[in-house]
Amino acid sequence: MRLEPSFRAGLYGTFALLFVSGAGWFVADKLKDTADGEFWQQLAAALLMIHGGTAMIALLFLGALAPIHIRRWWRAGRNRVTGAAMVAGNAVLTVTAFGLYYAGSETLRPWIGNIHLALGLALPALFLAHVWIAARGKAR
Repeated sequence: MRLEPSFRAGLYGTFALLFVSGAGWFVADKLKDTADGEFWQQLAAALLMIHGGTAMIALLFLGALAPIHIRRWWRAGRNRVTGAAMVAGNAVLTVTAFGLYYAGSETLRPWIGNIHLALGLALPALFLAHVWIAARGKAR
C-alpha cells in the first residue's frame, strides 16, 4: 500500500513547490508597496503563475491517489483520521482556489483568501503527522 518511490517523489516535489510558491507569493505580495515594489510585484506575479500551474499537476496526483492509496488504506482501516483530514484539507484548498480565481465578490474574496492561506500553510504539518503516524503503524 506504500506509494512507489517515483510517484512519491513527484507527489512530494509537487506539494513542496506548491507550498514554497504560495508562501513566497504571500511574502512578495505584502512587499509590493515598499520602495522595491516593482521587483516584488513581478516576483508575486511569477510565483502566482507557478503556484497555479503546479496546482494543476497536484490535482492529477490527488486524483491518482484515490484508487492507489486512499481507497486501499481506508478499507484496511489504517490512518483514517489524518487521511480524512488530508482529503478534506485538499478539497477545501481546491474549492477556495476556484473561489479565488473566479469569485468576483470583494466581500467574499478576502475570506476565501484567508482560508486558503491558513490551510495551505498548515497542510505540511498535517502531512508530516499523516506520514509519521503511518510509519509508526499504529493508525486506525
